[in-house]
Amino acid sequence: MEKQLTVAAYWLGLGSTVLALVMRGLALFGVFVFNVGATPGRNPISYRTFLEGSEMFFLMAIAGAVVGWAGSNKRP
Repeated sequence: MEKQLTVAAYWLGLGSTVLALVMRGLALFGVFVFNVGATPGRNPISYRTFLEGSEMFFLMAIAGAVVGWAGSNKRP
């Protein structure tokens, strides 16, 4: 189970990173892909949202790998 969670978290993190980089690159040229929540009283979705999400998913992948590694090294 840990291996499946690790793989899923890794790919979600990689996808979030790519999406954040694409959004940041488009923002450099003045093209805003997501302008959701730009109304008053709401937080806009920006590349930082996906960047912070990718950090969380990569940390989950690392934690899952460590748990799997520690579980496989138990002495009988």
